Amino acid sequence: MAAYIVRRVLWLPVLLAVMIFITFWLGFYGPGSPEQVLLGQRFDPETAAIIRQQWGLDDSFWVQYGRYVQNYVSLNFGESLTKYPGQPVAKLLARRLPVTVELNVAAIAIGLPLGLFFGAVAAYFHGTWLDRSIIFFSVFFRAVPSLVAGPILLFIFAKQLKIVPVGGWDGVFSTSAILPVAILASGIVAGFARQTRANMLDVLNADYVRTARAKGLREWTILWRHVLQNALIPLITIMGFMLGGIVEGTLITETIFGIPGMGQLAFQAISARDYPIVIAITVLAAVVFALGNLWADLFYGVIDPRIRSE
Repeated sequence: MAAYIVRRVLWLPVLLAVMIFITFWLGFYGPGSPEQVLLGQRFDPETAAIIRQQWGLDDSFWVQYGRYVQNYVSLNFGESLTKYPGQPVAKLLARRLPVTVELNVAAIAIGLPLGLFFGAVAAYFHGTWLDRSIIFFSVFFRAVPSLVAGPILLFIFAKQLKIVPVGGWDGVFSTSAILPVAILASGIVAGFARQTRANMLDVLNADYVRTARAKGLREWTILWRHVLQNALIPLITIMGFMLGGIVEGTLITETIFGIPGMGQLAFQAISARDYPIVIAITVLAAVVFALGNLWADLFYGVIDPRIRSE
């Protein structure tokens, strides 16, 4: 197990280095430039040349890349150009990140166990009306995007019934969290229910499950020890990607409900072409996705001993 963990951990800095290089390369050779965004319609070649010289944008690719890595290692993400001029990006992220983490953790905490439960029920009662009902609602909630569901739910529960506020964020235990958490959790429930059902149906038809039943083991023991644990292995990958979403933010949901999180900040930065914020969020999300992938690899070894021996 120790060798397995060491191999996975050693790959992490290599993966992060590649991600950071690609992010810088896209920003360096991508369309537009900081001085063009900063000056806008007041663009003047002489002023632009002064800005490029002051910011070191005339330096070579590798010189700028070295400065870029050094700044990011020290958590210096620069300053906002257009949306929040002069404000350090690190402070903007520090204010927005806890809100996004709180929102997504609440949605995962609700959606994950419910999705596993409904998926297991659908698989166990395969072919019955209960199975078909769960699949129907899973497809329905998966098909309706938050861009459509959000305004409809706001109109019903905020405008008409006045049960929840129109927008804003007062914490995960406030009424302002009910609708966004419900929308995010419903998608998680739908996705995990369908995936759990499909995985469990494959395992239920396996030879070792039939052998366990022939030995007289109780159905609950078979489902827990042999079926559910093996069905969880493909789901771990999805869970790893979900960890990246905790930091990346839910752009559409946060924008619709006026939640001051990372998703809303990303939407504002993209709209205003505020490159330092966009790049910082991209790098941060890449780092968390890499950590989520590492977590998934390590958890594989916990669930399936065969992986540890490879």
